Amino acid sequence: MRLRVEDHDRERARPEFEQSILDDLEWLGLAPDAPPIAAFRAGRCEGRQSDHPERYGAALDVLVDAGLAYGCACSRRDILERGATADGDGHGELTYDGYCRHRGLPLASNTGVRIVMAPGVEVFDDALLGRQAQDPAGQCGDLLVRDRHGNWTYQFAVTVDDMTEGITDVIRGRDLLASTGRQIRLARLLGREAPPRFHHHPLIVGADGVKLSKSRGDEALRELRLAGVTPAAAVERALSRAGWTP
Repeated sequence: MRLRVEDHDRERARPEFEQSILDDLEWLGLAPDAPPIAAFRAGRCEGRQSDHPERYGAALDVLVDAGLAYGCACSRRDILERGATADGDGHGELTYDGYCRHRGLPLASNTGVRIVMAPGVEVFDDALLGRQAQDPAGQCGDLLVRDRHGNWTYQFAVTVDDMTEGITDVIRGRDLLASTGRQIRLARLLGREAPPRFHHHPLIVGADGVKLSKSRGDEALRELRLAGVTPAAAVERALSRAGWTP
């Protein structure tokens, strides 16, 4: 089990958020195989995305050399105004219409970078959900890998990290199932032929059936710890919300 701090969005990442994660893991007794929690506390660490931007720059160079990358000046509002629809509450995923693909914009620091997603289906076997087929071009269009503020995107950063770290199994929530096909495609464009095995589990939800979220005021591990709840009880609470019973 590897510990990775995915702080690719420098506008949203905060040192105190990372420290809270480390505190929670130590309290639960979860010790990653690599890197150790102490390495994160000591300073620069291989498991922190913001500490190795050169890794993503080198991966982008591969795609640029292959003629698959182009500059994009579109904001989310621009894409919506051209008729794209967002799933969920309007803040969800947009399907990019390829507006900037042939504009010849430079890959400047204030310009987003997209990767051409040709039509085609990615087929993979999810360990929990079975055979899946996804068409990245139809789902999201050309994939944004760096935004207009210079932040590497989640889809790009985790794909590059999974390759670099030799990740064999990705276990994550079902809300990220739609990301899988495009990550498999992107990894192949970068030279990885055998993707990780994917396991998408049901989301842990509250009594109202909605995914747990700190933004909605759901209990964080820190609150449970301060309330005197034991680590074992906290784990049992989480498992019961996922449908497990003793």
